[in-house]
Amino acid sequence: MSAPIGGQAVLEGVMMRGPSNWAVAVRKPNGQIAEVCRPIDSVMKRHWFFRLPVVRGVVALGESLAIGFRALAISANYAAAEDNEEAEAELSRGAIVFAFLLAIGFAISLFKVGPALLADLLPISNGNWFVLVEGLIRVTIFVVYLSVISLLPDLRRVFQYHGAEHKAINAFEAGEELEPQTVQRFSQIHPRCGTAFLLWVMVIAIFVFAFFGRPAWYWLIATRILLLPVIAGLAYELIRFAGKHTGNRVLMTLLAPGLWLQRLTTREPTLDQLEVSIRALREVLALEGRAADSRVEIMA
Repeated sequence: MSAPIGGQAVLEGVMMRGPSNWAVAVRKPNGQIAEVCRPIDSVMKRHWFFRLPVVRGVVALGESLAIGFRALAISANYAAAEDNEEAEAELSRGAIVFAFLLAIGFAISLFKVGPALLADLLPISNGNWFVLVEGLIRVTIFVVYLSVISLLPDLRRVFQYHGAEHKAINAFEAGEELEPQTVQRFSQIHPRCGTAFLLWVMVIAIFVFAFFGRPAWYWLIATRILLLPVIAGLAYELIRFAGKHTGNRVLMTLLAPGLWLQRLTTREPTLDQLEVSIRALREVLALEGRAADSRVEIMA
């Protein structure tokens, strides 16, 4: 079975990860590209339980967040460094845990607990209708949130690097040469993007929460928090399945909303930004001992 390779846009750069290594490439203020590589010691390699369907999605999400925070710290320090200064920062385990809890707490409050409590204020007695209205509120908040942050000038370059990440992955999957001019021709949309994943977390939540109807407010909050790992694991399996069946028109039609939503979180990158994305991808492929034409499963 092919092993996943993933990516993430960071400040003035892109992080790519494989099964055993991750690499971040960052454009420094002096125009040069800095690279930082680190090994991955995944718990999924050590025990079969963590490789089970759904469970592996929860583990992969947690590991991706931890690596993402480390890559962001490194990119931020390079972006702030002087022209001839080398800057490389590593987050401590405590800092990673704190950042993880902060990010998860914000996401749960805004996209899980918040919509549930708003829906609880409405005079809806039918449990199924309550869950549906709650889901619509949740998706609306999510789309509005993405729309607002997509207008921020400071995030535009991050979204360009997000597009550069997708283009490099699409070109690699197509077996094309990893050169900026060639990669530029490919789409900035990818079916396994994290934006699509988040949308499907919210859609799947509607079906899962339907089993609980409209409980008391304290059970309402508890179910929205405690069932999040299960929902995230199911969404991971859906996105993973979609990535292996991109030629299925029916499936791609069902997943189309997730693809459209990426228009908010990606922008057309420049050739210089594509160069950075390609550098990170090439580095990971080299670390994993793969040639550029190897067949691997890509998780964008």
